[in-house]
Amino acid sequence: MWKEFKAFAMKGNVIDLAVGVILGVAFGGIVKSLVDDVIMPPIGLVLGQVDFANLFAVLREGAAAGPYSTPAEALEAGAVVLRYGIFINTVINFLIVAFCVFMMVKQISRMKKAEPAPAPTPAVTPEDVVLLREIRDLLKK
Repeated sequence: MWKEFKAFAMKGNVIDLAVGVILGVAFGGIVKSLVDDVIMPPIGLVLGQVDFANLFAVLREGAAAGPYSTPAEALEAGAVVLRYGIFINTVINFLIVAFCVFMMVKQISRMKKAEPAPAPTPAVTPEDVVLLREIRDLLKK
C-alpha cells in the first residue's frame, strides 16, 4: 500500500498540480492586493470618494440603532448587513484572475502549435505485397 501511494505521489502530474496550487494561492494574494490597493481606490475616487469595502445595506437594525458608518460597526451592533461593496471587489478580483489564466493558457497553446510535428514513420509493407511486387518485376524481365 505504501509503495503504491509513493508511486502515485511521485508521478509528474501530482507534483505539477501541487506546484500549480501553491503558485495559484500566491497569485491570488497578489491579485487581491492589486484590486484592493491599486485598482479600487482610483475608481472610488472618480466615483466621489467611495470606498467599495464600505458599501453595504442594512437589512435589519441591530441592538444599537443605526446609522452605521462601516459594515464592521453594523455587524458589531448585531445588524443584518448586505455587503455588496466587498462582493464588487471579489468580482473584479475574479475577472482579473480569469483574464490572467486565459492569457497564460493562450500563450501555452501558441507555444505548443509552434513545435513542428514529428515526421510520420513510413508504414511497413506487408510481406505478401513485397513478394507480389518481386514476382511482377521478374515477369517484366
